[in-house]
Amino acid sequence: MRSRRTTRQKNAYRARNLARWDASFEGSTGLWQRVSPPQLLASSFLLLIGLGTLGLLFLPGIYTGARLSLTDALFTTTSAVCVTGLTVVDTATYFTPLGQGFLLLLIQLGGLGILAFTSLIVQILGFRLSLRSEALTHEARHGSPLVNLRRLTVDIILFTLLIELVGAILLWLLWSPRLGWTGACWPAVFHSVSAFCNAGFSTNSDSLMGWQTSSLTLLVVSLLVMVGGLGFVTLEESWLTIRTRKRTEFRRLSLNSRLILVTTLLLTILPWPIFAVFEWNRGFEQLSTGDKLVNSFFLSVTPRTAGFNSLDYVRASDETNFLTMLLMAIGGAPGSTAGGMKVTTFALIALLAWSRLRGDETTVFANRSIPHDTTQRAIGLAVLSFGVMAVGGFALMTIEPSPPDHSGFLARLFEVVSAFNTVGLSLNENPSTDRQWSLDSDRIDVSWSAWGQ
Repeated sequence: MRSRRTTRQKNAYRARNLARWDASFEGSTGLWQRVSPPQLLASSFLLLIGLGTLGLLFLPGIYTGARLSLTDALFTTTSAVCVTGLTVVDTATYFTPLGQGFLLLLIQLGGLGILAFTSLIVQILGFRLSLRSEALTHEARHGSPLVNLRRLTVDIILFTLLIELVGAILLWLLWSPRLGWTGACWPAVFHSVSAFCNAGFSTNSDSLMGWQTSSLTLLVVSLLVMVGGLGFVTLEESWLTIRTRKRTEFRRLSLNSRLILVTTLLLTILPWPIFAVFEWNRGFEQLSTGDKLVNSFFLSVTPRTAGFNSLDYVRASDETNFLTMLLMAIGGAPGSTAGGMKVTTFALIALLAWSRLRGDETTVFANRSIPHDTTQRAIGLAVLSFGVMAVGGFALMTIEPSPPDHSGFLARLFEVVSAFNTVGLSLNENPSTDRQWSLDSDRIDVSWSAWGQ
């Protein structure tokens, strides 16, 4: 009876923390305790977006020409902080190196904010990730649920900077023969941070299309994107599992981490040959066989949700663009820098469908049953996500009517899916501004006038 009461007390303790920070072990009280994690996360991002917008409006020496308008500055800052990658100007030519550095700072702070807040929430609550906080189960975490927030935050920052440093060094070594030893430094740092944060911003006007024949470059960027898209908790568990494999205190991966790793692997491997088939004699016609395979692999990695491209999607097949939209909608892992409805949500819906086809009442993964309310929440998240994208697509098609031949339908839907899932890929059909998103302020005004007439 005593152990049962203790368990109930622990569950009640963790449930209360779901609505507010338990900051008692950090020695803070008052207003800080009354702020819930979602409120703090939203407030911090709004504050960062506000400060970033003011910086783009008033900081000197960050533009090569005219300053951005208030609307464009707000859009660019939001895209950087939310690691989306959609822009209304060419980052490579519109900003000076100082301006690019300011954007990179916003990207880094936004990416670290996502990693830190989601990991802190999970650790504080003492739960393995669940769909309530984007995870699977309500199992208690091994060990004490009370963690040192400062230590965890420092670990996340060091972990992030270490991976980005390794990525920058590798890209610098690969790009130095073409750009020079000093000329390759800044692009390498910028792309490493942008790739790990799944931001998609680039110092090249054509993203990574100029590196189509550099297979090692595409593989390094792909690896950075995949690591950033797994999330700190999954990477931490994977490292602890590898480190303790030969010891007596062997630690297994949680159900959530196993589901993330398996689903991520499948979503990377399965689309790879499909992209190769559709673009082999089309977008990749001029490439060697090895480069075709690597570029096809790159196409299967970046839509979830990095935003880099080595292929001009305007000239890609409809099959490629449609499959890219599906991958963008799925996104990356919960607790990572990637967007989308998350691989866990997609996996749960797929497992639920498979169990129903087999006539099973229980959804099972790795010989573990998944609670019914967890799968129901996954369905709710998916329906809500696709509902928002449908409404957004309809609104964009109303603002910017399609040509009489309806050739712009896929392009507009592509933009909406990319924006909602914070990807950054674009299908703008204006050949003079391939990397410029179609929703700049001038075109909106013209389109609204035409629509009103």
